[in-house]
Parts: sequence; C-alpha cells; structure tokens
Amino acid sequence: MPRNILILGASYGSLLATKLLMAGHNVTLVCRRKTADLINREGTEVRIKLRDEPEHRSIRSRDLPGRLDAAPPEAVDLSRYDLVGLAMQEPQYNNHTIRVLMIKIAEAKLPCLSIMNMPPLPYLKRIPAVAGMDLEDAYTNAGVWDRFEPGLVTLCSPDPQAFRPPEEGANVLHVGLPTNFKAAAFADEAHNRLLRELEADIDAVRLDGQDVPVKLKVFDSLFVPLAKWSMLLTGNYRCITPDEPQSIRDAVHGDLARSRVIYEHVDAVARRLGADPEDQVPFEKYAKAAEGLLKPSSAARAVANGAPFIERVDLLVKLISHQLGMPDAEIDRTVQIVDRKLEERIIEG
Repeated sequence: MPRNILILGASYGSLLATKLLMAGHNVTLVCRRKTADLINREGTEVRIKLRDEPEHRSIRSRDLPGRLDAAPPEAVDLSRYDLVGLAMQEPQYNNHTIRVLMIKIAEAKLPCLSIMNMPPLPYLKRIPAVAGMDLEDAYTNAGVWDRFEPGLVTLCSPDPQAFRPPEEGANVLHVGLPTNFKAAAFADEAHNRLLRELEADIDAVRLDGQDVPVKLKVFDSLFVPLAKWSMLLTGNYRCITPDEPQSIRDAVHGDLARSRVIYEHVDAVARRLGADPEDQVPFEKYAKAAEGLLKPSSAARAVANGAPFIERVDLLVKLISHQLGMPDAEIDRTVQIVDRKLEERIIEG
C-alpha cells in the first residue's frame, strides 16, 4: 500500500524522497514557493552512482512509480500523511511559516523521522543521560521543539553526502557518497512497523536489474545515529578554518593522528551516554571514506557564503561533553573557530 510521506526540505530531502518514490510511495516536499513551482513543473533529478558504474545515473521523479508534489509550508494539509521527514537545516525551522507548520505537526502527533545532522531536542530527551542537560544554546530557537512528544521523534545518521550543484536548478541533487540512512527506532511499535515497511520497500528496488545504493536501515538502538557526531567533529566542522574553508579530506588527513584522537573522544562521549561500540563506525572506515570527500562540508560552504547561522552539532557535543565532565581542548577550539567565523558574518551583514 503506498504511504504518503511529508518531507520538510527539498534539497537533501529529495534524496530520501527519490528512494521512497522508487519504492512506490508518495511524497510531498515542503519548500519555498518558487522551488515548489519548479518541482511541480519539472520534477526532481537525483544523480547517483550505482555499484561498479563509472558515471552517475540521473534518476528523475517523473519516471518513478510514486507520486511527487511540492508545496510551501502554508499550503500543507497534514491529514494526508503517515510520516514526516525532517530534512531542513536546523536554523531553517526558525522561519515563521515553518514554525507554524511544526506546531501543527506536533499537535497532529505524526511520527517524525529526522535526517538532519542536528538531532531534534525531543529525540535527545529520549536518552536518559541527556534528558536533564542544558543544551538549548546549541539551537537557533529551541522553542520550535517544545510541543513534540519525544517518543514520536527519531533520528537517522545522515551519512550520504550530497549537494546541490551551484550551476543547476534547485530541483537537482548530486550524491557524492551513497551510504545509508541509519535510523533509530520510534518508541511506538506501530510507527516502527511503518519504518520497517519503508526499509523493506526501498531495499527491494532495482534499476535496470541493479541494486540502488542509499538504503533506509532501522535499528533498535537509540544510539546508532550518534555515530555521525564523531564524523562531524573530526571532518565537517574542521573544514571551517580561520581563513578559507578546506575539504573534508584535508580536515581529516591533514593530521591523521589528531583526527583519530578527536574521533575517539567523541565516540567515548557517546558511550558515556549509553552507546555500544557496535553502534559506532571505526575510525579507519571513516578515514577511508574521507579520502574521497574533496569538497568542504555544507556547514563550511554556508559560512563561506555568508550564512549567519548554521547547524551547531559542534556546540552541542561541547555542551554535552562538559556536562559529562569530559571536556576536550580540540572540540573547544573547533567551537571557538566556528563562533568567530559566524560573528564575522553577523558583523559583515
């Protein structure tokens, strides 16, 4: 039976949307009206490389069995949907029309699957060791999350690397690293049955008889998505330097020994919160993947382009580590550099 999925965010969200459309489900992308008009007129295009193929394939939504539409936040009718995907950058939820929609989503008690790097506060409240911590300073507007029931919100480790080519339209996404979305389970088993149904449907998709990468993988552990924190603190946020941004590869491999120390410290923070080593990704595997990440992270590109706000997983991890009594000088230094660059942008603005 086709499911109806609402995804907030048409850029990175179009990757998950495409996988759902290939599996025969219907998706609405929430975005600005101009982008919505473009998607409704032309559909989306996701470029992805299949295993053992040298070139990327273009997968167009109009060629897929599921139905895609797009709408601005104020035009969304929530009664249509079984699940909400959260795929916007965390600062974007502070937009007035998005905040209004978020209130309606919370009141409708729809299950929400986040593919943000920044974990939604209700998800963090499901982790006993974090629930009582003071973490609101890491969020642009923590009040956005006040109405959400923690058990209705879960998180994916958004490991696939993708970007919107600057020379292309807003309906095009290029996938650089086609890894999986690894989701923690919901609190309610009925919602987990839905997640696992989507997992199985996506896994069964074939394109010209070939398997299609970027799967949805569901885990019972709440802590699987926290594996992304080590990657973000070791690579993504260290792309932001006092000068020009550097690639993720250079951030990681410029001083591999230091990168390992940072990575393993963040892993240790996650274990103090309750993570099992099996929930985590070995440093060697991440370092190998980083060899192919030749562009600065989206956070670094946003800062370089003048954004006054970005997702602050770096600050979140700093706050958690300090409240656990596990401060780390390298993490504190990264946060300080990011703070200074964002202050420069605010002053320049």
